[in-house]
Amino acid sequence: MTVLTESRMTVDEFLAWAQERPGRYELFRGEVFPMSPETIGHVKAKYAIYTALFTAIRQSGHPCHVLGDGATVRVDIGTAYEPDALVYCGPERPLSDVEVPDPVILVEVLSPSTRQLDASVKLTGYFRLPSVAHYLIVDPAEPTIVHHSRKPGDDIVTRVVTEGIIRLDPPGLQIALADIYGA
Repeated sequence: MTVLTESRMTVDEFLAWAQERPGRYELFRGEVFPMSPETIGHVKAKYAIYTALFTAIRQSGHPCHVLGDGATVRVDIGTAYEPDALVYCGPERPLSDVEVPDPVILVEVLSPSTRQLDASVKLTGYFRLPSVAHYLIVDPAEPTIVHHSRKPGDDIVTRVVTEGIIRLDPPGLQIALADIYGA
């Protein structure tokens, strides 16, 4: 990964900097990294998980909202990620917001350039946020989702799902792998 800035930034400085530039970026420990172009498989997987989450929210009737990539999640003063999808609950956020401070579900779709980060650095970073109950890592090439979920006592349980249903409680949603990867 290539660092784009010489000096370290806070998330607030990063958000102001990024709004003035084309492209997509993430901030890790104060350093700005460009996000790589996406394969068609990556884009299709993001759309499929977004659609599955959107449908699950509608069916549940819970006051939750799903966003595709583009929204920022602040992990700490010097780290901010842009997950491939996220769910937050409660009132809808203003349309002018760029940051979601209280995600409940975070999703990353694997790509060659971020595979290791998604399964390690982002995993530990995302679960530092008290609101995060679920972190899904989606394989775009085969029907496999690694589901990390927070249990009482802040234990994180990991389940590799290759078929069936993923229960996301809280907030009380369920998604089927067949809806993401096709029947």
